[in-house]
Amino acid sequence: MHKKFTLLFVFGLLATLHVRAQQDPMYSQYMFNMLAINPAYAGNREVLSITGLYRRQWAGFEGAPVSQTLSADMPLQNKTLGLGIQMYNDQLGVMRNTGAYASSAYRLRLSKGTLAFGMQLGVTQFSGDLTSVFLGDDRPDQAFAQNVVSWLPNVGTGLFYSTDRFYIGASVPHMLKNRLNRGEYTLEVDQRAAQYRHLFVSSGYVFDLSPSVKLKPALQLKTVGGAPLQLDVNANAWFYDRFAVGLSYRTGDAVLGMVEFQVNNQFRLGYAYDYTLSELTRYNSGSHELMLRYELGFRRDRIISPRYF
Repeated sequence: MHKKFTLLFVFGLLATLHVRAQQDPMYSQYMFNMLAINPAYAGNREVLSITGLYRRQWAGFEGAPVSQTLSADMPLQNKTLGLGIQMYNDQLGVMRNTGAYASSAYRLRLSKGTLAFGMQLGVTQFSGDLTSVFLGDDRPDQAFAQNVVSWLPNVGTGLFYSTDRFYIGASVPHMLKNRLNRGEYTLEVDQRAAQYRHLFVSSGYVFDLSPSVKLKPALQLKTVGGAPLQLDVNANAWFYDRFAVGLSYRTGDAVLGMVEFQVNNQFRLGYAYDYTLSELTRYNSGSHELMLRYELGFRRDRIISPRYF
């Protein structure tokens, strides 16, 4: 057990500190939580929208990633301005990222849709409980002699265009390349320990298959320096604008199944399950993700068109 935990910690340390790879929290239901990756999405649903999402990755694997996010956004000034806020916590082994960001978007009405320009500002606390790591012997190791705490202020930007049936967006949530502080003792490889810029490009469309069935395909491209380009391809079938089932494929990583239920105009529930395609399949029982959205601003005296994005 101790050996397993130590190996997991080493993996987490490399993934979090040394490799220019995925650092921002990963969510399978990104298409329902786009404020987490694009500040220009703020106010897009044209009501006060509150979304909570919980993800447990690689269930059954000790120290595997666990992520939570809570976001809220709403339109202001005749819906030409969108404001949003998000808070998140992302833990991998003894490493943790906790952050809070405020977003604003200027929304320009066009003939067929809305083009939004967004910015976000906030801070992430990166911490590592290194002194709690079991090293397997009594020999001191300076690399684990003190804990890590770094405060990382950052800014992000994005564009988002949407109509009732289509959207496309591009964003860089963190533009500054902050270096992680290891304190007085610094390993040579720590010269690469930093926040790296992630570029997200996402798009989706809604097709009418029948009066009661709609197909909503979506995709997302994600890239960061030093890591392979990752593509998420998703398709959801909506029935009577109330219930949906979907499948996704994440290149080199997992296949996913998801379900959604629009309880009423205010509540939406979602669940996603990831089946890992890599060798990690032998050590876990998949990843689980829950989503809850609550919205305010609907009026009973008028019919509300369904918001697909």
